[in-house]
Amino acid sequence: MSNDKPYFFCGIGGSGMLPLALILRAQGAVVAGSDRARDQGRTPEKFEFLTGQGITLYPQDGSGVTRSEQIVVASAAVEETVPDVVAARRAGAALITRAALLAELFNVAETSIGVAGTSGKSTTTGMIGWILSTLGREPTVMNGAVMKNFMTTEAPFASALVGDGGLFVSEVDESDGSIAHYHPRIAVVNNISLDHKSMDELRTLFGDFVGKAETAVLNLDNAETITLKQRPRRTITYSLSDPNAQFRASDIAPAPDGIAFTVRAGSAKARIKLGVPGRHNVANALAALATVEAAGVPLRESAEALERFSGIRRRLEIVGRSNGITVIDDFAHNPDKIAATLDTLHDFPGRLLILFQPHGFGPLRKMKSEFIAGFAGNLGNDDVLIVSEPAYFGGTTDKSVTSADIVAGIVTQGREALAPGDRAASGAQLIALARPGDRIVIMGARDDTLSTFAAEILSAVGK
Repeated sequence: MSNDKPYFFCGIGGSGMLPLALILRAQGAVVAGSDRARDQGRTPEKFEFLTGQGITLYPQDGSGVTRSEQIVVASAAVEETVPDVVAARRAGAALITRAALLAELFNVAETSIGVAGTSGKSTTTGMIGWILSTLGREPTVMNGAVMKNFMTTEAPFASALVGDGGLFVSEVDESDGSIAHYHPRIAVVNNISLDHKSMDELRTLFGDFVGKAETAVLNLDNAETITLKQRPRRTITYSLSDPNAQFRASDIAPAPDGIAFTVRAGSAKARIKLGVPGRHNVANALAALATVEAAGVPLRESAEALERFSGIRRRLEIVGRSNGITVIDDFAHNPDKIAATLDTLHDFPGRLLILFQPHGFGPLRKMKSEFIAGFAGNLGNDDVLIVSEPAYFGGTTDKSVTSADIVAGIVTQGREALAPGDRAASGAQLIALARPGDRIVIMGARDDTLSTFAAEILSAVGK
């Protein structure tokens, strides 16, 4: 595709927008954008980074969209009343969704690797990108989260990597149906569970995605992904428990700062110590190892590279320790991710004080029962859950289900949960409860200020 036209990103600071803007800018395109988070003074360091990359930023008032030759990139959910969209219509500028633009870049690559699934996409994408990069394959990587291995002082928001164009690795999203745009050579599906869409919709979307691929990498530990085995021409399977899987993990040894396991793939075998904790990351690692083998990388080389994978920002990330209290920043926001986080943390001693900020009123309404069951079933006897008000940045939405409704359901099942109100009140409650030996977990998505909040909590418990 041609990059000789100017692009304007509406919401350029978003987790899906930012890496795509960086890739286009690195390829020589003229890139500009706006973001209401910038207008509100949130995460200024992110926008300073973008301007440092030669990207021009405007207020989100339509003033940056003035010419018909501009291509305005917006999320599928953006409302027609947003000033940048109004300005694009007025100027006769082309409008394209973020997913459609990414798919254009992805689909023309010689080897396209699409990483899908309800949970684990960002970590698996980061692992694949790191292995391929380490081995000199020069991939372009599009991730929805910051990859620690690629972070530098000059690039603190390293959610994208620009390669030579032959290999394109991308996280792909089912939540808005945009997974339908992608035509992968290698399709990875980690798992399928209820999140943004109904299970029937998800089965169709993932089935079509896998059906277009030459090779599919599928998790045999997830009942839904097993049903996809007959769709592609070639399937590579992985599992922590199924002896019939082509990539199998055994002798799993958890540690607070990582996890070790033995991987077997046919006659090949390797012992790996990951620098990220949790059995779910063993599954992510198997997916990555199987994927790069499909791209021509033998297990011996990929296993060695994977041991140097340092993780993804906000995935069980230890912010620090003070007065015997550990503060952890985590992206978990749906029932599966929450269960994986709690399961990993419960491998080791220490009460959990969890502040969960739901990522929107819509998910609360759709998954009310699943949130209640997930927390009630995975909280320890001494754990305390604090649910703050959901992330909300404007626009129309149904607020009929609240954090208090989730807490009420959890309490009826015998677990300790509170709904103090906004995040400030929730944080104050958290600090009041904390004592030496506790682990505080700040949990949620769609709000970059959660990391800043986690750092503030660490500072407060240290006083």
